[in-house]
Amino acid sequence: MKLWIMVLCLLLACAGAQAAETAWQPSAGHVELPLWPGTPPDMKPMPGPEYAKTGTTLLAGKTVTAVSNVSRPTMTVYAPQGKNTGAAVVVIPGGGFEILAIDLEGTEICDWLTARGITCVLLKYRVPGAPYDWHCDCRPHNFQVPTMALEDVQRTMGLVRLHAKAWHIDPNKIGVVGFSAGGFLVAEISTHFDKRLYKPVDAADQESARPDFAMAIYPGHLAHDDGTLNKNVPVTRDTPPTFIVQAENDDVDGVQQALTYFAALKAADVPTEMHLYAQGGHAFGVRRTNLPITRWTDLADAWMRTIGVLSP
Repeated sequence: MKLWIMVLCLLLACAGAQAAETAWQPSAGHVELPLWPGTPPDMKPMPGPEYAKTGTTLLAGKTVTAVSNVSRPTMTVYAPQGKNTGAAVVVIPGGGFEILAIDLEGTEICDWLTARGITCVLLKYRVPGAPYDWHCDCRPHNFQVPTMALEDVQRTMGLVRLHAKAWHIDPNKIGVVGFSAGGFLVAEISTHFDKRLYKPVDAADQESARPDFAMAIYPGHLAHDDGTLNKNVPVTRDTPPTFIVQAENDDVDGVQQALTYFAALKAADVPTEMHLYAQGGHAFGVRRTNLPITRWTDLADAWMRTIGVLSP
């Protein structure tokens, strides 16, 4: 059984006891803000209440906490440490659209960003969005992401721009970073920013949803089985500058996902930087190991400087 799927299986093993679990809460000093003033659009029933569970399987010496049954999407703002660069990044955790790896690909990513003077906005979007058989690797790579997940990303981008002045953010330096399924959502918002998928709610939905820069880390679902680009990510020259990290031995989503997206970006003349490593597998986040790929954040820091997001 593949590593990330095995981890998710372990994290979801006690789903029958979910009522005894509690919903995820950010650390002290941080407040979750609801994305929607009422019931989110296109809401679908969840198997039960939201709950967070920490598994026993270790990744880079640490456990992983998974959030399930998210029906009330939120964002949590983490202020930059030290000098504020004015930049902000919306963080989109992965989890196969079944759970959210809220620490591995969420809060730990915010620690990296805020330490560099970047405001971090952690998105807790709606999951689950698609049925999946955890006993086999049978999710097709050409499936369409549930509408509600992309709606939550679009809404978040608008809210961040609406509050940019109050949060001391430069509205022209708002990016996104996503992992695995979250990496697919990075590609989705990078190509579906000009029209909301839902009826506008308020002033936030009049703001641009386009990221100024994007980072897709071991992204999934970007290529059809025949190696062609997923039609749900129609890359154009208006797609924002993109940074991609991928391991060649990723046996969950596969290297072809990132390669196909990279080729589409280059064909559209989108400024793109991709780093492909021989080893690393899947779902490493920013946890350091002896593998060179786990130092990808150093390269991302340099890239953000080259595109003017951070000072040289």
